[in-house]
Amino acid sequence: MPIGGVARSMMKALADPDNALAHGLATIRDQFQVPDAFPAPVLAAAEIAAARAPAQHVDRTDRRFVTLDPAASTDLDQAFAIEPSGADLLLHYAIADVAWFVDDGDALDTEAWQRGTTRYLPDGKAGLYPPILAEGAASLLPTGPRPAVIFTVRVAPDGGVRLDGAERAIIRSAAKLAYDSVRDSDLPAGFAELAGRIQAAEDRRGAARVDPPEQEVAALGDGTYQLAFRPLLESENRNAAMSLATNMAIADALQAHHTGLFRVMAEPDARAVKRLRHTASAFGLTWPDAMPLTEYERTLDAIDPRQAAFMLAIRRAGMGASYVPYRDGVVPWHAAMAATYAHATAPLRRLADRYVVRATLAIANGQTVPDVVTEAFTRLPQVMARADALSGRIDRAVIDLAEAVMLHGQEGQVFPAVVTDVTDHGARMQLRDLPVVANVSAHNVTPGDALRVRLTAADREQRTLSFERIN
Repeated sequence: MPIGGVARSMMKALADPDNALAHGLATIRDQFQVPDAFPAPVLAAAEIAAARAPAQHVDRTDRRFVTLDPAASTDLDQAFAIEPSGADLLLHYAIADVAWFVDDGDALDTEAWQRGTTRYLPDGKAGLYPPILAEGAASLLPTGPRPAVIFTVRVAPDGGVRLDGAERAIIRSAAKLAYDSVRDSDLPAGFAELAGRIQAAEDRRGAARVDPPEQEVAALGDGTYQLAFRPLLESENRNAAMSLATNMAIADALQAHHTGLFRVMAEPDARAVKRLRHTASAFGLTWPDAMPLTEYERTLDAIDPRQAAFMLAIRRAGMGASYVPYRDGVVPWHAAMAATYAHATAPLRRLADRYVVRATLAIANGQTVPDVVTEAFTRLPQVMARADALSGRIDRAVIDLAEAVMLHGQEGQVFPAVVTDVTDHGARMQLRDLPVVANVSAHNVTPGDALRVRLTAADREQRTLSFERIN
C-alpha cells in the first residue's frame, strides 16, 4: 500500500542477472510442498471427466454471456448476462459446473480435498483441478459451449438482492474480456447500473470492505518480474459487485433453508477500535468521537496515502474471515460485508464453493440437499482454514523474496520511508520510492512519521531485509 505521496501504481522491475528469483521461487515451492503436477490417477480421471457430455442441462446458448477476468486467466469460474425486469435488474450469473465433472469420492475429489484451493505463484499456479478441466472443459472460455450452473439474482433499485432461481444449463461465452482493456460497449447493458446499486446498498448497510492496494509480484511475460503496489481497477470493483450480490443472495437462501456453509468475520473488538483511534490521530486523520468505525471506514479514500495506510491498519485489526456451517438459532455474519455471506462463485479455485453450489441448486429446485454435501459442510471449515493459511504464507514468502532480490547489492544506501505501524519490537515502515514494506528498529515513533533508513543487509536466501534508522 503506497503511502507518503507514492503513486498507487508504484512498481519496480526486478533486476535478477543471476536468476536468484527463479531459484528462490523453486525453494519456496519445495519448502511449502507446492505440488508441481497431479498424480497419474487424478490425470486419468480428469481425462475421462473432461469427455463427459452434459445430460441434465437446459440450453441457454441463446443468451449472451461474457466473462471478465485478468487478461492471462484461463480458469474462468464466472460468466454473466444482465437484463431488465421492470425496475429490477436480473443478473444471470453462470458458474462453472465443477460438480458435473467431479464425483464424490473419486480421484479428482480426493485430490481437491488435499489441496483446498488453487495456489498462485509468479512462475505458475498449482491448481485445485487438472488443467484439462480447470482451463479446459469446465472453464467458461469462449471456445465452445460449456456446462454451468446459472444463478438468477434479482437486484432491486435499492440494491437489495434475492435468488430467483438456479439451473444447470449449457452456455456459450461470447467474449473473454480483460480488466485492463474492457470498454463499456463490450459489457452487457446495465453492468454499471447493477454495480452502482450494489455499492449503494453496501453504503446503507454500513459495509466496510477494506481494499487498499497490495503488494504483488507479477510475471511480465518475457521471463522477468516486477514488484508493484497495484490498485483495483474500476472494472474489477464492478465485477466484484456481481459476485458479492450472488454470494449474498445464495447465503440468504441457504440460511432460510437451514443449511449451508458461510463466510464470517467478526468486527474489531473494543480494544482494537481504541488502538485504531490512536492510529488515526497519529496519521492526522479526523475521526469524530461519535462516529462508529464502520461508518468512518466508508469515508476513507485509498488514493490519499495516509488514509490508505489507515485502511491497512483496519484490516490488521480485524479477526480475519473463516467458514462456519449452518447452526440452528445462529445468524452467520460477515462484519465487513454487513451481511450474511457465502462463497459460491469460484468453484474452480476453492473447494468449498463446489458444495455451496450443489446445496443452492438443490434448494432452489425444491430438492433435498444431498447428505454428502451436508456432511462436507462440517469438515470444510478446517480444510479451508488450513489451505488459506498456507496460501497466505506462500504469498508472504514470495513478496519477501522479491524485496530481497530487488535490494540485493544496495546495502549501505539510504532510503526515505514512512512508518505504517508500531509494534512492541519497533516499527513497520514502507519505503517511499519503492514498493517495499519492512521492519526497522525505531522507537518513539507513530504511524505517519517520516524516517530515513539505511539498508544493512538483503539476504536473498533467507528472504530477509535489515534496516537501521539514521534519523
